[in-house]
Amino acid sequence: MDKPRSTAWQTALTVLQEAQPPFIPEGAHAMTVVIEYPPGDPGAPPHRHPGPAFGVVLEGEMLMELEGEPERVIRAGEAFWEPGGDVIHYQDGNNRDDVPVRFTVTMLCEPGKPMFTLVEEAELAQRKDRRAPRPA
Repeated sequence: MDKPRSTAWQTALTVLQEAQPPFIPEGAHAMTVVIEYPPGDPGAPPHRHPGPAFGVVLEGEMLMELEGEPERVIRAGEAFWEPGGDVIHYQDGNNRDDVPVRFTVTMLCEPGKPMFTLVEEAELAQRKDRRAPRPA
């Protein structure tokens, strides 16, 4: 006797986010990574990605800050994205000092460009007016 087909797939999908990414050039490639920071770790220094990045926090809480946006906390199960390109990614650190944070990110990269570039202090100073006001 044939096993009946499952219908679970019809309700298995939950949309975490939808975004309209910028144009993706021909020849671009994608990379999916898992990033883990210990409790209280500030994460990567200010940087940028050449293309859009999409992610989900798997465990803990990430403190996220993109140029022009206030910092925000993204908790386990929540999704985030950034447009990439010229936008500076100021923070992606662990918001908690008692548990690690673990998140996954899929980044799209233009051909011939590095996936991750640190931003120099001089450029940060030059663009300080583009950063959202910092919490007191």
